[in-house]
Amino acid sequence: MNPDDVWRGIDDQRGRLVDLLEDLSGQEWQHPSLCEGWSVRQVAAHVALQNTPWSAMPQGVVEIIKAGGMNGAIHAMACRHAQLPAERIVAEIRERIGVWHPLPMVTYRESAIDYLVHLQDIAIPLGREVATPVDVAAVAAERVWRSPRMFHARRRFAGYRIVATDVDWCAGQGREVTGPISTILLLLTGRRAGLDRLTGPGADAVRAGMGVGP
Repeated sequence: MNPDDVWRGIDDQRGRLVDLLEDLSGQEWQHPSLCEGWSVRQVAAHVALQNTPWSAMPQGVVEIIKAGGMNGAIHAMACRHAQLPAERIVAEIRERIGVWHPLPMVTYRESAIDYLVHLQDIAIPLGREVATPVDVAAVAAERVWRSPRMFHARRRFAGYRIVATDVDWCAGQGREVTGPISTILLLLTGRRAGLDRLTGPGADAVRAGMGVGP
């Protein structure tokens, strides 16, 4: 896919996320997300922080130092942003629709990961079904697989050949694991949701490695 097509898919997911958040009750905003220790509200706030301007980067460095690392800083900033009214959080995400440039130091590929995965982080625990564009998910999955620093998917799934059933994408070598690209993307990013949709000789071992029983 060319970058413009990926951005169109990202905008699709931004719009779907806005529609979903606008439909949530107050209780659903507080519901746990797929991200361990994060509420739906905190994940939404994290996505809203995609509007962070370059001028905020020095403060971001301070947050990393105070939190003892990148992950801690990301969580701390999301928790603080989550204190804003829900309407403000949704509005900030809506404002991003049509903005076809990423945050500093990332590319459209990382933006695809953020929007596709975090939308499912919110939707799945609430029992909401939101479609994932398979071509864009393949771009995101490829970036996760090849990245030396994000999620360490190649190390965690060494010895498996992971094959999508609904788009032309595969990675790795070994016992085959097949499934929809949306499930594979969640798997590669450490989520346990939907692993019952995986099939193939290596599927049970992958589920066991993720702490999901038969």
